[in-house]
Amino acid sequence: MPVAQEVLDTIALSRDEYALIIERLGREPNEVELGMFGALWSEHCGYKNSKPLLRQLPGEGPYVLTQRGAENAGAVDIGDGVCVVLKIESHNHPSAIEPYQGAATGVGGIVRDIFAMGARPIAILDSLRFGPITPSSVGRGAIADAARDGGPEPQDADVTRNRYLFGGVVAGIAGYGNCLGIPTVGGEVVFEDSYSANPLVNAMCVGIAPVDRLASAKAEGPGNLLMLVGADTGRDGIHGASGLASRTDPHSRFEELRPAVQVGNPFLEKMLMEACLDLAHHHAGWISGIQDLGAAGLTASSAESAARAGTGLVIDVAKVARREEGMSAYEVMLSESQERMLTIVRKGHEGDDAALFERWEDPWTIIGHVSDDRIIHIMEGDGEVATLPVGILVEAPEYTREGVRPPELDELGALDLLSLPDLENNATLGVGLGSSASGNGALAVSDGDQPVDAESKPAPKRGTPNAALLRLLGSPNIASKRWVYRQYDQSVLANTVVAAGADAAVMRIKGTPKGIAISVDGNGRYAHLSPYAGGAMAVAEAARNVVCTGAQPVAVTDCLNFGNPERPEVYYQMQEVIRGISDACSELGTPVISGNVSLYNETSDRAVCPTPVIGMLGILDDVTRHCQMAFEHEGDEVFLLGSLLEQPAASLAGSEYLKEIHGLVGGRLSMDLGLEARLHRAVLALIRQRIATAAHDCSDGGLAVALAEMCLAGGKGIDASGADLGLRLDAALFGEAQSRVVIATRPGERGAIDQIARAGDIPFARIGRVTAERRLRLGPIDLSLDEIRDAYEGGLERALTDKPV
Repeated sequence: MPVAQEVLDTIALSRDEYALIIERLGREPNEVELGMFGALWSEHCGYKNSKPLLRQLPGEGPYVLTQRGAENAGAVDIGDGVCVVLKIESHNHPSAIEPYQGAATGVGGIVRDIFAMGARPIAILDSLRFGPITPSSVGRGAIADAARDGGPEPQDADVTRNRYLFGGVVAGIAGYGNCLGIPTVGGEVVFEDSYSANPLVNAMCVGIAPVDRLASAKAEGPGNLLMLVGADTGRDGIHGASGLASRTDPHSRFEELRPAVQVGNPFLEKMLMEACLDLAHHHAGWISGIQDLGAAGLTASSAESAARAGTGLVIDVAKVARREEGMSAYEVMLSESQERMLTIVRKGHEGDDAALFERWEDPWTIIGHVSDDRIIHIMEGDGEVATLPVGILVEAPEYTREGVRPPELDELGALDLLSLPDLENNATLGVGLGSSASGNGALAVSDGDQPVDAESKPAPKRGTPNAALLRLLGSPNIASKRWVYRQYDQSVLANTVVAAGADAAVMRIKGTPKGIAISVDGNGRYAHLSPYAGGAMAVAEAARNVVCTGAQPVAVTDCLNFGNPERPEVYYQMQEVIRGISDACSELGTPVISGNVSLYNETSDRAVCPTPVIGMLGILDDVTRHCQMAFEHEGDEVFLLGSLLEQPAASLAGSEYLKEIHGLVGGRLSMDLGLEARLHRAVLALIRQRIATAAHDCSDGGLAVALAEMCLAGGKGIDASGADLGLRLDAALFGEAQSRVVIATRPGERGAIDQIARAGDIPFARIGRVTAERRLRLGPIDLSLDEIRDAYEGGLERALTDKPV
């Protein structure tokens, strides 16, 4: 009997896919079987539209221990018998519906992926994106029109909801991570129009393990037992993988889909983590595999474990402990209740495993065993409610589509940046910060001789370099994210050497001289303007941030966020972004060892900007010789590596300056991956030879913002008043040309820099020198660090308290 379309819609299967299931099985599936297919053939689990594209990503390298996709996360050998395990995943759709629990369980899920491999989680990072949180920035910029295809601009209600989502997500990450005792040491927060209805919540976790204690997610050994450990199973999260993450516009039905959002218990996860690590490190002979229960719950964890081992399973759902009465076999198999693990217990060690889990106060129950027939049998007592070949169940169809270049890319790329008015020399007016009536909580700007300022402080003209720098420093995208990361415990476990607020976090590896540097970066605006360049730039910036600490980049985990892949324009974005990532990773020697793809991030046919997020791992042979961004020594000379100071107007393409000051998004982006690789080698040589005393990459906000951040970090000033900035002040000060790093050196090191730069064919220029006077002087810019600090450190909080008008 044909299944109703409503049923297929609920589990996000198409009619053609249902026909394919019948063809492969040779019969129609029953209700439980169809639910299992819906979960494992979902976009979230099956990667139907992305898997063919992902195969072009490099996945092998000298440090890599695992095959991408074969285990819960990727592992890298860093020497001294230690490996680093890392992965990033999205929890976008649940966070849009219930931000606290959506973000909290996103953290819980990625942490389980790490300790399921026998690695102790030592760091969490998060990449977050929301719609505008200030009334003045709502709907600003051409990107809003281009991304929305002429749709309506956001209203004050959007600002209120964006703030609610932002606050809830940050609180959820803090609440879960802090309770687990894992430091959250880095990340990024971006506010852009296209994310108003679709926040992006990407969580990354990094762990360490002895190389010889890595655990596998294989259900090996017929006769071995399946032990389900952790929380009782409830109805939360049913259809989470298929209902939320694998179909369009879930956000328009908040209340209907709220039960599909999981509910977390970090204290139970903490006990589960310690028990699993005890088992993997001290009693590895008792188990043959371990797998977490995440998306698609027991269905995915069991079937994927069996597929990896080439075995079958027999599961009795009647033996699964439940916290709700009357649950059906369908609900038990598809529940996404959190804090659960499936362990494959070697026969004869069930008592040992049970005693270990009881010691850690983790509930457990034996629910089945491994078989040798490559079939998954789902029993409910004496009755068999599902019988499916494992291979058919886990082999979702793959789709290769024809991408079409979005027509607005030509219009955006044609923006005439040369026609923009350049900055004026600073007027004699003073500089002040006020509660601008135009919102933003940043610089109050005068339209003439009369300043607009609640406290009647004089304010510079909008077109002056001083005004532009303070406005950028106070804008939500560039302002300090201290309001966010002060809610996170950054020092628990005593591994954190450099915490949030730097280019990359640096963690010590206890028992060795080594350290690791980790960063997470992405720029959806870049990828919207040029998907290929945006993908490459995300990799380059993440690697550059790691290099600025003195670490050698060695591996990538990526989270790729797009709209509906069935739309040709979105599929084109996917093709080009992944091609850019592939080329950049190949050039920089950073294989992609794990990751996640999140699709259908759109509402009413309005997609988010294509947003590739790159988590980068670097290795420090001696953690005590890491480099930081702070200017620390008066008299040090400051240089720009990668380019000269003068920049063309084209460097303003996609920049924060262009969006914040002119309300525009456009221009053409370019990326020289060869220069980027040579720059990395040069910066690493300067740091390792102790020539560089500070290093910081130029990214959002350009050179002026980078220097301001270095001054604030060290409490020192810079005198670069004589710097030759060329014909365009705006481009030289705020352009975002790639492959640039600012370094400081002791006096007299210019010859060494020249030698290293010439060997790598890298342009460079002297900027100025570090001063004890707490002022930033850069060409026409002349500001005190107090003014800069007020703008930078208070910008985000002012934005959150600015009232919609």
